[in-house]
Amino acid sequence: MKTETFLIELEGIVSQLGYRFRKEKGSFKGGFCVLQGDKLIMMNKMFPNEFHIGQIIRFLSTQDLEDMYIKPLVRKEIDLWQERLKEDKTIS
Repeated sequence: MKTETFLIELEGIVSQLGYRFRKEKGSFKGGFCVLQGDKLIMMNKMFPNEFHIGQIIRFLSTQDLEDMYIKPLVRKEIDLWQERLKEDKTIS
């Protein structure tokens, strides 16, 4: 699966969980939070898509996705990324 396509799929999953994205420039890596009741995932748009995917995969690992429909190919890709992140701590 292409990186951009996978990132779009992940953003859709995150949206289904009630979070919205903000991509901005700044001196931060990114992360997720709740700000004044608004669930946000902040991404530094200066970082590559692979970095954003790693951040989103880490976020999704904290969520219960069991009952959520996720395309089989996307779920497989999420599993592959989670394994990569466990093995290589340098991927953020």
